[in-house]
Amino acid sequence: MAIDLKAITNADSGLIGRKLFTDREIYEEELERIFARCWLFLTHETQIPNPGDFFTTYMGEDPVIVMRDSAGKINAFINSCRHRGMKVCRADQGNAASFTCAYHGWTYGNDGKLIGVPNFQDAYFEQLDMEQWGLVPVTQVDSYKGLIFGTFDATAASLRDYLGEMTFYLDYLVDRREGGAEVIGGMHKWISPTNWKLPAENFAGDSYHIPTAHMSALMIGASGRAPSDFEIAGFTARLDNGHGLLLRSTFSVGAELSRQYEESIRPEIARRLGEPLAEFTPLVGTVFPNFSPFYNQRTIRVWHPRGPDKTEVWAWCMVDKAAPDDVKQEILKLYQQGFGPGGMLEQDDGENWPLCVQTSKGRAISPYPFNETMGLGKDFDSERYNERFPGRLAHFLSETNARGFYQQWEKVMNVS
Repeated sequence: MAIDLKAITNADSGLIGRKLFTDREIYEEELERIFARCWLFLTHETQIPNPGDFFTTYMGEDPVIVMRDSAGKINAFINSCRHRGMKVCRADQGNAASFTCAYHGWTYGNDGKLIGVPNFQDAYFEQLDMEQWGLVPVTQVDSYKGLIFGTFDATAASLRDYLGEMTFYLDYLVDRREGGAEVIGGMHKWISPTNWKLPAENFAGDSYHIPTAHMSALMIGASGRAPSDFEIAGFTARLDNGHGLLLRSTFSVGAELSRQYEESIRPEIARRLGEPLAEFTPLVGTVFPNFSPFYNQRTIRVWHPRGPDKTEVWAWCMVDKAAPDDVKQEILKLYQQGFGPGGMLEQDDGENWPLCVQTSKGRAISPYPFNETMGLGKDFDSERYNERFPGRLAHFLSETNARGFYQQWEKVMNVS
């Protein structure tokens, strides 16, 4: 790279250079070094439950089809015809035994193999080796309790090793009750004129913004919450590989049905996941680089990069399969009201993140880094919980997880 990243950012000290959020060259390197190498969230198995089911998504800016083949095996392929590059699947999801390119008609089975070529005999003279021209596969595809991930890196560590201690906390999202979790209510997509890293590191454990950014919504009881709900009573957990999350003491939120439901299943959670996760529950977190479960809202997010100043946000509502239908619908409604694309609290973040990028584009401000030093030198002093919860634990108000996120960013970007 022509840009000396070491000269403009130092995550150890909490000083994060503004060019990380505005520079096109840095963004292009991220696509190569982060999104082409890390494990990225693709979909949840309940979105492709049957043979032939498919779901289209992105890994960085590469379009991808995730599908169960006719035998039920889950694979992922780059959604690009090997002939002229056309998308072979233009639907968001569905069920198909094969995919035919709308440009020249090459056809691929749901196992990615090229199975049909127009004029194979009279134009190609049967000399095209169809075995060599199937869809390009995602190198590794694996899942954790229904969460499906992929990576283009053949040398990447296993998914389980990459997630590491984060699996303890992911269980609260996907394994609270017998039968696991499911996605309901379709999917929301919207564009935010911000850099993907800002929402990702926010969800990794930024409690500091809550009483300022969200106070007006909290004061009117948005999504069933009150300002007192966010009094400091918890901690942050900083994990390996840039993952992080925020936990707080268990409390009931939402409307009446969901509050009653959460109270009723707490003993089951304690039996399945242990007493700690019945006492302190995850609030929000990020699996580096761009997958964020929002436990408290029962939603999951992917921050798809679309340029240094553009992010495509994808969001789903995820609930316990075993929850009653009326509870599921209430949770879905609460998510839509609070953190759907038109949600009262979502609007706060949707205003702040773009303005952080916009103000950082100026020439005069460029040398002045973001200050993410809160708690520096006092990061890991929550000894009371360290034996009960994985990770390095810090005060509820701390920027240690943001520093951990950017330390991982520097590592994979080879900043030395």
